[in-house]
Amino acid sequence: MTTPVLEVEDLRVEVEGRSADIVDDISFTIEAGEVLGLVGESGSGKSTIGLAVLGHTRRGAAIVSGAVRIEGRDILRLSERQRRALRGRTVSYVPQDPASALNPGLRIRTQLEEILEAHGWGESRLARAARLAQMLDEVLLPKDDKFLSRYPHQLSGGQQQRVGLAMAFACRPRVIVLDEPTTGLDVTTQRHVLSTVRDLCSAHGVAALYVSHDLAVVASLADRVAVMYAGRIVENGPERVLFRGAAHPYTRRLIEAIPEMSGRHALEGIAGTAPRPGQRPAGCFFAPRCREAIEACVEAFPPVERVSEQHTVRCIRHAHVLAGAAQARRPAAELPAAETDAALVRIRGVNATHGERQVLFDIDLTVQPRQCVALVGESGSGKTTLARCIAGLHRSFSGEIAL
Repeated sequence: MTTPVLEVEDLRVEVEGRSADIVDDISFTIEAGEVLGLVGESGSGKSTIGLAVLGHTRRGAAIVSGAVRIEGRDILRLSERQRRALRGRTVSYVPQDPASALNPGLRIRTQLEEILEAHGWGESRLARAARLAQMLDEVLLPKDDKFLSRYPHQLSGGQQQRVGLAMAFACRPRVIVLDEPTTGLDVTTQRHVLSTVRDLCSAHGVAALYVSHDLAVVASLADRVAVMYAGRIVENGPERVLFRGAAHPYTRRLIEAIPEMSGRHALEGIAGTAPRPGQRPAGCFFAPRCREAIEACVEAFPPVERVSEQHTVRCIRHAHVLAGAAQARRPAAELPAAETDAALVRIRGVNATHGERQVLFDIDLTVQPRQCVALVGESGSGKTTLARCIAGLHRSFSGEIAL
């Protein structure tokens, strides 16, 4: 059995000055070249764990116990000065918003060079220049002077995120934390960014923690998935196992909430909200929202149980869930026929411009009653402009729009 690059053991983070935990009893490992997806609803503690892997917390939170070991070294036992030296070189972080992570007043070249110089990468300026060029090649960005002389606002969202990835992987870290790095990117750019992450982790043996609420993204990237609810990991296992045979009712409900293109099943949310720190019940935290809960669920907090060698779950009803009693999905409801066949939206020959640049070309589109039309495309393809034309917010267009 290989030694994990990252090992988190019994981690607890509390609200500072109170005994209320934000996350508790958090344990997991990540091996070299492996991606662990950390998923759950907003407020479940995912980003708190991601920051704790760097030995850091947001203001108002404090790490009170546990261990975060990178190649056997517990970074929580180091001084803040020692941890600061590790960030960027041994463990790196890619934030959700690439624009906020880049200095708007510095050119791209300067920002890439700074991280190499700050961590003493390379014995000479020539060596750092060679590494800079290699960094850009790895994330599929241009390395010419024109690109490197740009400021962050002159790059697309996808390019900004790739610069962030280049900086994160610059010093060949052993661990990287990615906090929803594709939020706000179009699906094509998102796919390229995820492919880059996967390739870099595999090529350089980096252990990656990928924080996300998007299960579809995690399914395409992660080797293993840890599901969080109200500050606890409630299920942990290989991606292929969790998405085909989840053992926790919460994981099942998350999967049921993923939209499907066929429309065969109803899209179901989860009623209620997760309990906040300091307001969590004695029993299973998910019991008040769970369709499978019984009296025993509210009496005591469930222990971690092993479903298989690599699959664990916190649910005393997991055998019942796996047996299929909780698997039935409600089919999509049959909608009554529309009272009229007349189109609610009719667009004919619409052309639109931004200044002197034409962005829409001869658009024809109709939307019938009870119909949902998805408008998809890459960033800059004209989706928002067409929507603004329909809403009457963009006046520089020709053609017919009838509502």
